[in-house]
Amino acid sequence: MEKVGASSATRVTCSIGVKIGKLAAVLALALLALGALTACPSATDDTDATPDNRVSPTTTSRTGQDIFTSTCTACHGDTGQGQPNWHIPKEDGTLPAPPLNGEGHTWHHPDGFLYRVVSQGGRIQEGPSVPDFKSGMPAFGDTFSHDEIIDVLTYVKSLWSGKTSRSGLSISESQAFVSEGDPFPDSGN
Repeated sequence: MEKVGASSATRVTCSIGVKIGKLAAVLALALLALGALTACPSATDDTDATPDNRVSPTTTSRTGQDIFTSTCTACHGDTGQGQPNWHIPKEDGTLPAPPLNGEGHTWHHPDGFLYRVVSQGGRIQEGPSVPDFKSGMPAFGDTFSHDEIIDVLTYVKSLWSGKTSRSGLSISESQAFVSEGDPFPDSGN
């Protein structure tokens, strides 16, 4: 860290050139937005599921793009564009599915958080700290393996290629920086 300042108020900047205040604001915005992967349930292809709705061993090698196409596009769109007005609650209070293509706020969240939302569902975000938040995102932890969840999130992150934040940083680099403190969980966690 380097201290910069010509007045009694000292500003602290990160080594990557982002002011701590701006980073805190981005993180605060991310906490308020908390709808990173709000989705809606989609139809399950019974040929790929066992009776308890777990993905059968024959489908465990599917790629993230395949999983996205078969499961996520029903709500998030073919290109991850999300639903219109994704940040405005519907009549039932749930938020429409947000864009996952870098046009929304998904990239503001660390890998570990994104993993938990996909695995446990968007309801993990609901609570006293965000009283008006209601997610329609179902949990996929019993449907997809640990590696499949990481594969689909890796695919989603590929949709951000070439996009930059207002500060001029690549959103992929910015999200990687945020993920350092909350990476994808190890298998079995």
